[in-house]
Amino acid sequence: MVTSDRLTQWVSHIFLIFVTAASIIPFIILLSSSFTSEDAILRDGYNFIPKEFSFAAYEYLINGSSEIFRAYGITVFVTVFGTVASLAITALLAYALSRRDIPMRNTLSFLVFFTLLFNGGLVPTYLVYTQMFDVKNTIWALIVPGLLMNGFNVLLMRSFFITSIPEAILESARIDGAGEFKTFFLIVLPLSLPILATIGLLQTIHYWNDWFNGLIYITDPKMFSIQNILNRMMSDIEFLSSGALDTNASEAMAQIPSTAVRMAIAVIGVIPILIAYPFFQKYLVKGIALGAVKG
Repeated sequence: MVTSDRLTQWVSHIFLIFVTAASIIPFIILLSSSFTSEDAILRDGYNFIPKEFSFAAYEYLINGSSEIFRAYGITVFVTVFGTVASLAITALLAYALSRRDIPMRNTLSFLVFFTLLFNGGLVPTYLVYTQMFDVKNTIWALIVPGLLMNGFNVLLMRSFFITSIPEAILESARIDGAGEFKTFFLIVLPLSLPILATIGLLQTIHYWNDWFNGLIYITDPKMFSIQNILNRMMSDIEFLSSGALDTNASEAMAQIPSTAVRMAIAVIGVIPILIAYPFFQKYLVKGIALGAVKG
């Protein structure tokens, strides 16, 4: 039995090492390629260590630094405000659905679950947000479409409240005269840090990586997020690389480290999330494991 357990542990460790390597190696190559000269990439391909070290890709991006800094500011605001607001809406709805004495609890839970299976489609959604909410070319176009909760997050948090918040504590709070809001903010939320951090991280990643809402609802370059700016740069590079321009433009394109720039764009987009992730990691696994229990 001991030998069998040890063998299982070794196999598990080896498997996890391979999985970890498969996750880390592409990022190392990505980072290395962003600091490699275009000629070296075309000649030698991708390597773990740059054959010819170069900052050309980042210099190209810095030339548009004013746009990038503005886009970073917009993205940071959208991510922080959107995550906090979305987390508040999700937590309030999930707490209400976790209460067994709420009228029409099952019906409301079904409606939330229904949104996981069906949606109105792109055209009706676009018409609602642009004509009813009038969010086009405003900062709200990057916040509101992702703000009106996510059914999966609501059900995940509801399950956490049901399984991890003892009913006796809530009853004690009521006996002591605490109202619903006081119970929620002073008792439920402090006991729910794992699931709050988990949902918060998921929402943070969603808002930070979101480019689709900007593509659909934003046409003013001054309102572009960092993902939209980087996406536009990628499109410009691909257009110039297509050879659709005259000889002079083609010669200018030859001076642009297009492959390295693509790698640098990916690095700029992913670095902030990599920095934030370790602060949420200890809550992430616990929150998903506890919140995934069927309520």
